[in-house]
This record gives sequence, C-alpha cells and structure tokens, in this order.
Amino acid sequence: MPMEASEIERMIKKALPDAEIVITDLAGDGDHYSARVVSEAFRGLSRVRQHQLVYEALGGQMGGVLHALALETATP
Repeated sequence: MPMEASEIERMIKKALPDAEIVITDLAGDGDHYSARVVSEAFRGLSRVRQHQLVYEALGGQMGGVLHALALETATP
C-alpha cells in the first residue's frame, strides 16, 4: 500500500517541528518520492547525520511502505 506525501510530511514534522518540507511524488505511484527538508536541527551535523535524522523520523517505513526517498537536507 502506497504512503501519502502528507503522511511523510507529518512524520518528519513530528520529529523536526521547525522543518520546511517539500515532497514530490517522482513516479506517481506513492512509493517513490523526493523530499527537501530544511531545519535548524541540522546545523553543525554531517550530511549523513542529517539524513539519519529524517530516516529515524520515518520510523522504519523506508524499504517497506515507502520504497524510495531521494533526500536533500539543508539548514535555513
């Protein structure tokens, strides 16, 4: 069952309340998304750690309900 973009955004916002999030459904199938996440929480962290924070926010949905997420993170 596909995952809605709004659900992805909700999960990320729960973990990173200040985040500005733009999600794009890349294939129109609800399984392949790109996300740009901008949060002050990323300041001073490596790109790998920033991505880990987003994946942690998704609570194990990656590789299951959410098949693919091309991720871009940044600080404001």
